[in-house]
Amino acid sequence: MSSHLTHTVPLPPIRNHDDASSSDVQQPQLEPKTRGGIPLSRLAGDKNLLRVLNESALDPAESASASSLDLPALLTSERMRRRSDISRVRPLEPSLAAAPEAIELPVITARALGASSAVRDPGITFREDAIIVSTKGSSGDPEVAPSFPSSLAPSILATDGDETSSTAPAISAVQKAVHKRKSLTHFLALCFCVFCMGWNDGTTGPMLPRIQEHYHVGFAVVSLLFVFNTIGFISGAFANIYLTDKFGMGKVLVAGSMFQIAAYAMLSPAGPFPLMCTAFVFIGFGLSLQNAHCNGFVASLKRHAHTKMGFLHGSYGLGALVSPLAATQFAKSSTHWSFHYIISAALYCLNMAILWTVFRGRPQQEVLEEEGESGTVEQTADTNKFKQVLGLKEVHVLSAFSLIYVGVEVTMGGWSVTYILERRHGSSSSGYIASGFFGGLMLGRILLLWLNKKIGERLALFLYALLAIFVEVTVWVVPSLIENAIAVSFVGLLLGPMYPILMNHSTTILPRWLLTACMGYIAAVGLAGSAILPFLTGLLASKFGIASLQPFVVSMMSTLIVIWAIIPRARLVPT
Repeated sequence: MSSHLTHTVPLPPIRNHDDASSSDVQQPQLEPKTRGGIPLSRLAGDKNLLRVLNESALDPAESASASSLDLPALLTSERMRRRSDISRVRPLEPSLAAAPEAIELPVITARALGASSAVRDPGITFREDAIIVSTKGSSGDPEVAPSFPSSLAPSILATDGDETSSTAPAISAVQKAVHKRKSLTHFLALCFCVFCMGWNDGTTGPMLPRIQEHYHVGFAVVSLLFVFNTIGFISGAFANIYLTDKFGMGKVLVAGSMFQIAAYAMLSPAGPFPLMCTAFVFIGFGLSLQNAHCNGFVASLKRHAHTKMGFLHGSYGLGALVSPLAATQFAKSSTHWSFHYIISAALYCLNMAILWTVFRGRPQQEVLEEEGESGTVEQTADTNKFKQVLGLKEVHVLSAFSLIYVGVEVTMGGWSVTYILERRHGSSSSGYIASGFFGGLMLGRILLLWLNKKIGERLALFLYALLAIFVEVTVWVVPSLIENAIAVSFVGLLLGPMYPILMNHSTTILPRWLLTACMGYIAAVGLAGSAILPFLTGLLASKFGIASLQPFVVSMMSTLIVIWAIIPRARLVPT
């Protein structure tokens, strides 16, 4: 027994080899004389008990419990705690449980909602890229698969556009039909307004010879009508900016018709020539107001703006086509020629009634919203629009093109009849040549839309200008009445698309919030050209004869090519 005692030492703290790295496991400190209340002498003498005790502490997989050894509760609880630590730190086999489980919530699209979009939570954002799959055994209810990336939280989804944004109101089929009907009504009202403008411009050509005869004036004096018309145009352009901000588009359009009615009331009795000049000031003022808003409204549209611009100006050509047919009949009478202006006054009374019924004096923003368009709110507070418009160099270049183009257009329609009468010895029916010119103008603005889209509007205008110069030269050098009449019609066909192209191009280089004001300025300068160039033609004719008409027109068409080449190309403009 004594020999055993010499080799017996106190048991060291029991550690498991798998728990070597766990520094947080504290071993119980045993008393040197006893172990768990058992004398060391007994442990040393009983080898079997010592062996069982050591093996049970070292083997974590041993199923025997400490209580079977009748050890104290301290040793038993300590061993069980170490076993739990070992199982916690023991490396697990690679499995799916090692990776965090990715849970993705389904994303609901607006397409899956259908008719239930009316109860949609405004805080939910929908995506277009979700996949809708059908579930077997279901009653047709769609199941939407999640499609957003795992790095993007479902509550921070980005919107792809207005159509998928939850803030965009759902539009029913009935509401779309209402918007379509309102849009068509507004557009037809504007087309009739522009038709009346064409009616006015087409009247002057056949009436010029009769006005000269009635008042016994020459080319230079009768050209003063165009000068006073210019004064009205320019005055209307600058007044339009103030009137639009104060009263809105609807009321300004009606005011323009009222000025036209007053002007025709002055012209119908064939009063003194100064009274006729005053009436042309009123005509220019009213035309300037209406032209600015008709072009500005259609240019502001986001759906089919280019096509509608072509049809809008096609209606101008239609009015200018029909007007000479009636004016020529009145011009044959030496006593009742001025009664033609009664018809013009009646047309503008109808125009005023239509404009008030359709627009009801509302501003442009409200009218656009009524037809489902999101118009641009123009800056009105603390801004000087006159300074902003005049400070844009693009406006002046576009205005120069408008001045030359409209001047050539009105010169061709106004003086061609006089040219045919004197140079080609035409009859009193030569006034129908003006109808042929404006008829070609109308057809060109509608029939050549496909070519504009196919080759591009910028290139198309260069092509039309070159061809128009070539055809006009034939009018100059070929002494044939029939050939000249046909050629004048083809010149109108080629000149027709130029003005709509100019207006469409303006929307790509001018700020949206100044678009109506800029359109008014460009149109006014163009209408001023319709007075300046015919007036210059009258001065040249009084000195060199009416034969100077053709070289003058050809030179102006060449100038159009130069100006169009320096106009800036289309670019992204602020809205």
